[in-house]
Amino acid sequence: MGYLNKWQGAVVAAPVFFLVSPVLAHHSEAGFDTDKVVAFVGTVVEYSWRNPHVYIDIENLDSLNRRTIWEIETGATPIMRRSGWSPDSLVVGDVVSIRAHPERDTRRNYALLISLEKENGDALSQTSGNPQVVATTTSLEGIWKGFGPSLEPFRRAFNQTPLTKMGLEAKEAYNFYEDAPAAMCVAPSSPHIISTGLYVTQVELMEDRVIFHNEFFDAERIVYMDGRGHPAEQERSTQGHSIGWWEDNVLVVDTTNFSDHRIGNGTGVPSGSQKHLVEKYQLSEDGTKLMIEVTLTDPEYLSEPFTGSLEWRYTPEFELFRYNCDFEVSRRFRLD
Repeated sequence: MGYLNKWQGAVVAAPVFFLVSPVLAHHSEAGFDTDKVVAFVGTVVEYSWRNPHVYIDIENLDSLNRRTIWEIETGATPIMRRSGWSPDSLVVGDVVSIRAHPERDTRRNYALLISLEKENGDALSQTSGNPQVVATTTSLEGIWKGFGPSLEPFRRAFNQTPLTKMGLEAKEAYNFYEDAPAAMCVAPSSPHIISTGLYVTQVELMEDRVIFHNEFFDAERIVYMDGRGHPAEQERSTQGHSIGWWEDNVLVVDTTNFSDHRIGNGTGVPSGSQKHLVEKYQLSEDGTKLMIEVTLTDPEYLSEPFTGSLEWRYTPEFELFRYNCDFEVSRRFRLD
C-alpha cells in the first residue's frame, strides 16, 4: 500500500526539458508528445512480448478515482532484449511505477514508455543498446549496428531533401495512423533501413553476392556481384534490385526497381518508379566501423539528389534476432 501511496494512484503530466534520445526518434512520427510525461502507479493487466512493439497494459485510478487502462508502447523485442528485458520481466498482477510520453491525440490513454519501476525497486527502461566494448575486424562481413552520432544528422538531412510538387503533396496528405507501412508489417526501404540505430545488420560475403540481413521486419537485401544488370522496370520490390562491385576496398551497391512505399524517401514521401540509390561501404582504418556514403535520386518526388554519410559500429557481441512481425500487434497504435 505504501508503494501505491507514493504516487497516490494519480496521473501527473509535466513538461520535460531534455533532448529526445535516439530511441524516441524511432517513434516520433507516431504522435507522442515528447515534451510531456505522465507518471502513475498501476497494476499490469497485460504484457505482450510481440513485434513490432512490446505492449504493457496498466490499470490505475485516475484523478476522479475511476479505474482506467493505460496502453504503454515500448520497442520491438530485439531492442528490449538489448535493454535488459525478457518475456518474463513482468507478469499480470505486478504493481509498477510508470513514466511515459503521452500521445498527442488525447482520445485514449496511450503512451510511449520512458521507464518502469517494480515494487522491489528493479528499474527497466528502453535504451539504444550501444556496444560496451570496441571490437575490430578486417572484413565487411559480420554484425553491425548503426552508430549514434552519425545517424540523427543523416535522418534530419534526408527528411529535409527538397521535394517536387508531387513530393510535397504526398507528404502533406500522409496520415501516420492510416498510411504507415509498419501497420501492415512492411519493412522500410533503403536508405531508411540502413539509418536505424536500434537494430543490427548481418553482412554475409559470398563469391557471387553480398547479403544484408537486417533485424528490422526481417528485411533482407541481396546484392548480386556476378556482373548482371538490373531487370525490367516492372520487377519491383520494397528493397529494390541491387547489383554491386568492388572499387579497391570499397563495396559499391547500385539499387533500382523499388516498389511504391509510403515513406520510401522520408516521412510521408513515397518511393517512385525511377528511384535510384548508390551506396559505398568502406571499413574504417582502425577496423571498428563501416563508413557508408549514400547518393539517392528520385525525380518524381525529390527535386534534387540527396547525398549523406553515416557509420555502422562492428558489434560481434550482438545477436541477430528474428522479428516475426505480428499483424495484429502492428495495428494497435491505430485510432479507431
